[in-house]
Amino acid sequence: MIGLLFSSSPESFPVDTLFHNITCRSRPFGPSSAADCISFPQHEEDYLHAAVGCFPCILILGQNCGAKCHVLNCVLGEKLLPVVKNSNEKNCRRRRLKFTHGKRTSISLALPGQYVLVHHLAAHQRKWDTIPEEDLNMQDSNEDPAHRLAHLEVTLHHPLLQEMDILVLPCREAQSEGSTLSDCLKYSLPIIVYAISEEHLTESEEHELQELKKLSLPVFFIKVPRHLCNNNSESHSGQEKDVPVVVKASKFEKEKSPLLQQLLKSDFLGPAGSGQPNAGKAQSVLVEHIEKLRQLGAFAKQVVQMHLVDAATVLNGVHCRSLDIFINQAFDMQRDLQITPKRLEYTRDKENELFQSLMNIANRKQEEMRDLIVETLSGLKEGLLEEAGNLEFQDIIICENGEAVSNKDIKCCIKQIQDLIITRLNQAVANQLISSVDYLRESFVGTLERCLKSLEKSNHDTAMNNVTSNHLKQILNAAYHVEVTFHSGSTVSRLLWEQIKQIIQRMPWVNPPAVTTEWKRKIGQDAIESLCATKLAKSICSQFRTRLNSSHEAFAASLRQLEAGLSGRLEKMEDLWLKVRKDHAPRLARLSLDSRSLRDLLLHGKPKLGRELGRGQYGVVYLCESWAGHSPCALKSVVPPDDKHWNDLALEFHYTRSLPKHERLVDLHGSVIDYSYGGGSSIAVLLIMERLHKDLYSGLKCGLKLDVRLQIALDVVEGIRFLHRQGLVHRDIKLKNVLLDKQNRAKITDLGFCKPEAMMSGSIVGTPIHMAPELFSGKYDNSVDVYAFGILFWYLCTGTIKLPEAFEKCSSKDQLWNNVKKGARPERLAMFDEECWQLMEACWSGDPSQRPLLGIVQPILQNVADRLCKRSPEQHNST
Repeated sequence: MIGLLFSSSPESFPVDTLFHNITCRSRPFGPSSAADCISFPQHEEDYLHAAVGCFPCILILGQNCGAKCHVLNCVLGEKLLPVVKNSNEKNCRRRRLKFTHGKRTSISLALPGQYVLVHHLAAHQRKWDTIPEEDLNMQDSNEDPAHRLAHLEVTLHHPLLQEMDILVLPCREAQSEGSTLSDCLKYSLPIIVYAISEEHLTESEEHELQELKKLSLPVFFIKVPRHLCNNNSESHSGQEKDVPVVVKASKFEKEKSPLLQQLLKSDFLGPAGSGQPNAGKAQSVLVEHIEKLRQLGAFAKQVVQMHLVDAATVLNGVHCRSLDIFINQAFDMQRDLQITPKRLEYTRDKENELFQSLMNIANRKQEEMRDLIVETLSGLKEGLLEEAGNLEFQDIIICENGEAVSNKDIKCCIKQIQDLIITRLNQAVANQLISSVDYLRESFVGTLERCLKSLEKSNHDTAMNNVTSNHLKQILNAAYHVEVTFHSGSTVSRLLWEQIKQIIQRMPWVNPPAVTTEWKRKIGQDAIESLCATKLAKSICSQFRTRLNSSHEAFAASLRQLEAGLSGRLEKMEDLWLKVRKDHAPRLARLSLDSRSLRDLLLHGKPKLGRELGRGQYGVVYLCESWAGHSPCALKSVVPPDDKHWNDLALEFHYTRSLPKHERLVDLHGSVIDYSYGGGSSIAVLLIMERLHKDLYSGLKCGLKLDVRLQIALDVVEGIRFLHRQGLVHRDIKLKNVLLDKQNRAKITDLGFCKPEAMMSGSIVGTPIHMAPELFSGKYDNSVDVYAFGILFWYLCTGTIKLPEAFEKCSSKDQLWNNVKKGARPERLAMFDEECWQLMEACWSGDPSQRPLLGIVQPILQNVADRLCKRSPEQHNST
């Protein structure tokens, strides 16, 4: 039977070793690596461990023990299990059986986890061909719990068991914890076989299959003749029971049997019940004749392949998600490296502008302040005197008759009257000053504070948190005088107090006076009249400037300290950015290429190479008649010479596979890694892609009409614009990388140099005559594609493949590059339309910032095409 099961195997590949290598190489990117943010979700990691570490296992279930035993005997080709003597399943107590490979035949009682129990078995006492009945059955309910949980493990030197284990589940009455199907699935890649001996499934059996269906596992239903499942069958003698019974094909093959109808109705089988795989998914199948059990071999292959495809898909999903995280982090780091210096510059400039504005206010406010103080004192005088006369002193006891008190108490009384006057004056001056500089809040505070907060937040030095922002607040407080009160200890308040104190202290006191209302009013009036508004205004503005200067210098110092901290962080970030671009992302891309290629290989097989279509710098292109339902295909074989080329190819594959399909890009169908390429001498990546008619170089060589050439230009712009919207830069737009279909519509191909801007390392790549000057400096953006299109458009306008004179004269690449950097460009030909020439010149401008956006180029091209293609046919050969 083993020969029948696995005799017709397809072309084999080292899939198991390959899959194990891919998953093992993925471990550096788990939780223990530098990329701590990237890890497997637990359920995916468990599934991958099972796929890599677990052995395939045939799980035999069924309606009764007789059916299961007969299937097991047929699979192994030996009568190892006796058929139950009683057809009553309720009285059957057979335990779980496990058949594994070993050099010697042995039998033991074991617990899950390979723990062998010391137990005397009948099979140990005598020779046996069929496992003794007493070893198969559980004892009464008083049996040791460990024995009830254990399974009977049989080791055989059998070729099938070298490929997979076989597990026969126990009778329903004998099931215990650890014997259920879900527990068995934890330790194997399951291939489910369900043996049926009756014409119908019972309700409990349907429920059992519904639970199985929830696990999304296909089932191999096998119909076993009823008379083979019971030794008590009256219609067969002892001599006949071991003779295989051949059931001839009858109405079962022409009409749906009751069992098939029931399985279809309960949705246990697909619409056809054929079991053919669909996109890597094995389907359940019903085999109604026991002699066709050989179909289990093909079914088992499909199931194992399904598990491998699912695991490869999960693994590739982890690789792609992780790689996308790295790419997004690269974008964030690039943005931070560009934005942080600009934020610092903006903060410094805005604070200087704020400081100068406040200083200008301080310089021109002196006269207004003097008038303000005079006006305030004049308006408040009567109210202040009234308030001073009614003032109740604190902490001083004054006799009711106003008798004289000590000099010390008099001084305290004078001080409290002075405090009253200063407080009222400061409130009035502060309110007027606030209203005079209100516009500064709207002009500076919002944007400046937000920018500063973002800089402080990105700084890892916690000691610098909010320090610079606090200094900015001090500048604003100096402007608004929000906290300028006598009790706050502000400099302006102290200045006013000192002025008044000096004046009042000069008043001669011979004897302590009586503290009466008139006396208090007189003290207040003398204090008010002794104030000089001009001097006070000058002092206030001078102090205002002093405070502003002090706050400004403190802000500048803290900003310099913040900038130093950020510079250190940016240096580390630049190093990390380099590692992401040069190390982490390429390594993950390589893993992603491996896992995706394994999935494509499992699903669609190895593509067949046809005739050679062409050769390039990095690979050979072959015709491939069909692959994965696509026909015809072009197959590009690339043999990377080193790790760098492997990584570049892997990144190209990731970007291309991540792109949404677009009609102006050549579709990449998939990839397969060929470990026997060139007769086994090298390893090649086979990229299977859409097959087109020809490239633009060949098209121009054969001759294309003007309207076709202008449409090609529009197609190329549309394709480049799509790449740019996806954050990618092609970097190698040229004639041979534009393919044409049978209708001469263009598609862009060969994304070998295509990368996101954040992942570009400044390497010099491309085809010399299409390379923008800034490519040689290592600092460039997606405008290099606009430059390359300008050169391509020159060819489209000429309608030929002849080199421009400026490039034809160059004897080497170095000379060509030097001339391009000096401004050498293709010449204008007499046939060129003025608008076309202006568009070319704009696109290949030496200043990248002066090149037009492709969103502007596209409508210009469309207008040119509409205008020129209205000419007479004779004029269509010129532009």
